[in-house]
Amino acid sequence: MKYVFVVLRANDNGQGGTFALYSLLCRHAKVSTIPNQHKTDEELTTYSRQTYEENSLAAKVKRWLEGHAYKKNCLLILVLIGTCTAIGDGILTPAISVLSATGGIRVQNPKMSTDVVLIIAVIILIGLFSMQHYGTDKVGWLFAPLVFLWLILIGSVGAYNIHKYNSSVLKAYNPVYIYRFLRRGKSEIWTSLGGVMLSITGTEALFADLCHFPVLAIQIAFTLVVFPCLLLAYTGQAAYISVNKDHVVDAFYRSIPDTIYWPAFIIATLAAVVASQATISATYSIVKQALALGCFPRVSVVHTSKKFLGQIYIPDINWVLMILCIAVTAGFKNKIQIANAYGTAVVIVMLVTTFLMVPIMLLVWKSHWILVVTFLVLSLMVEFPYFMACINKVDEGGWVPLVVATIFFIIMYVWHFCTVKRYEFEMHSKVSMAWILGLGPSLGLVRVPGIGFVYTELASGVPHIFSHFITNLPAIHSVVVFVCVKYLPVYTVPVEERFVMKRTGPKNFHMFRCVTRYGYKDIHKKNDDFEKMLLDRLLIFVRLESMMDGYSDSEDFTLTEHRTERSTSALLTTAKAGSNTLCSAADLSYSSQDSIAPAKSPLTGNSLTRYSSHTFGDELEFLNSCKDAGVVHILGNTIVRARRDSGMVKKIVVDHLYAFLRKVCREHSVIFNVPHESLLNVGQIYYI
Repeated sequence: MKYVFVVLRANDNGQGGTFALYSLLCRHAKVSTIPNQHKTDEELTTYSRQTYEENSLAAKVKRWLEGHAYKKNCLLILVLIGTCTAIGDGILTPAISVLSATGGIRVQNPKMSTDVVLIIAVIILIGLFSMQHYGTDKVGWLFAPLVFLWLILIGSVGAYNIHKYNSSVLKAYNPVYIYRFLRRGKSEIWTSLGGVMLSITGTEALFADLCHFPVLAIQIAFTLVVFPCLLLAYTGQAAYISVNKDHVVDAFYRSIPDTIYWPAFIIATLAAVVASQATISATYSIVKQALALGCFPRVSVVHTSKKFLGQIYIPDINWVLMILCIAVTAGFKNKIQIANAYGTAVVIVMLVTTFLMVPIMLLVWKSHWILVVTFLVLSLMVEFPYFMACINKVDEGGWVPLVVATIFFIIMYVWHFCTVKRYEFEMHSKVSMAWILGLGPSLGLVRVPGIGFVYTELASGVPHIFSHFITNLPAIHSVVVFVCVKYLPVYTVPVEERFVMKRTGPKNFHMFRCVTRYGYKDIHKKNDDFEKMLLDRLLIFVRLESMMDGYSDSEDFTLTEHRTERSTSALLTTAKAGSNTLCSAADLSYSSQDSIAPAKSPLTGNSLTRYSSHTFGDELEFLNSCKDAGVVHILGNTIVRARRDSGMVKKIVVDHLYAFLRKVCREHSVIFNVPHESLLNVGQIYYI
């Protein structure tokens, strides 16, 4: 009930999971540990947030969260704990689902060895993970009818068992009995809650994999179909066990009538595959969100569907999940220990979600504090006893998700920590504009024909890598563009709002900056020509700038204060003879804040003639000639080291663990499909 009717409402434009909640908080309060956001980012159409009155409770909570860095780190750690245990859930769900389903073979064949069941389960798991690269777009239409058939089946069997064996079990719906049950106070009673925990698993994956279905559809399906069928199924098994107390272990399969046993077995196995697929897809979504927010090493993300944005496949994560899943299945060999591990992972995710919902309700929903306290108390009254029951089974398999979560937590936190330190180093070591101006238009070097894209983490200022480059080499390209690729706490950035272009220094320096913004669900597709998009935006910017006077930069150079908005549809078709026609026909505008935003009014041909100039045509011709001369992508091949006065732990983390993660992760050139012949790596060492 908590997830379906409360937590699902806290989605980020249809996206769920712990990182979606974190993204909501980052937009409503400055709690992000990487301070790379700019005020122009808030103008995005997908960047929705609330405003608060000065003395409201939400404003006080916002100021409290923003007050100290340790509060931001504590919030991040809480999010990472929930994320890492959810990844562990993605390992355990396929193991227990498939092993439980295939275990039905031994019910009808008691003499069959457990090793045979184990081999069948492993074969199904290998087949499941091997088919992930095809995506679910082509076979996804089968999932809903199959799950619906499965729910109707277990609901009908449950109703049959209630009628046949013991209808008095319906008294269990009276909450008085649970009170009497817990009042006995024996340790066995609390331990039994760990098994009951399995009856509510799956809701955490429902929220993490939310992007595939509307919230209202899930709420209707849960209320009218899922919840009633589950109640009938579990109550029916209780009625069967009350008469057949020796069949507790395999109560589900033994309670199925013999006439429909094998059809039910087939449906159960297929339903287990669907459940496994849901958690695997949820794990992909979680890793993609963590990757975008700087909390996971760069991995390849493949978009498997042309229709749906959220259907992705991550090869590296897929094979890691498969190996760990098979190891858990083959290592435990029985579903009881896997169930103990599964319950521990699920209850930790639920607790983390409960704690994250508190600031969400205060900042995003502006709920009254009484409602927030009521939600927190009611949730903890249910989840904390389950947590204590699962912790008691740590030595019986519950240690598995804790170990897996710890490993992923170390990887994610170390990557994020070093990423933040790298960004802080670049911020403190960036080159001043006065130094650039002192070099003159030639930058004190030979300006060779061509365009150089210099990639940097900084959204403003001249990066240290550029000064390192021109200090050691006697030449630089005629046109230099500083490219900053950053991810924002939004689910997507529309293509027409993705690029923010501005000029760095006077016009005769021919230096520009392009900030490329992505959301955590946006994917760099293989067929995207990133280089072409950058060049198109550069030419569009120059044409738009011709309507303005002077030059601009985010630090020392500003445009005139008046704001002009003009359509570029005419600019795209009007240029000096010999210049290339741009491919993008999006309506863009140039503002005094050096940003490209949707235009509100068109520009007539006469107005265009009035703003055109000979200088404008010369620069366009110059840019096109540089484009024809060639494009080079300059990436910093940085080595991060701990300072000599750092402690032993920091040296191990930075010099060894982080270095290993950077070595095995994907390079920026691979992610953005940069041609190898156009790539130039600049090596340098950062001491953090």
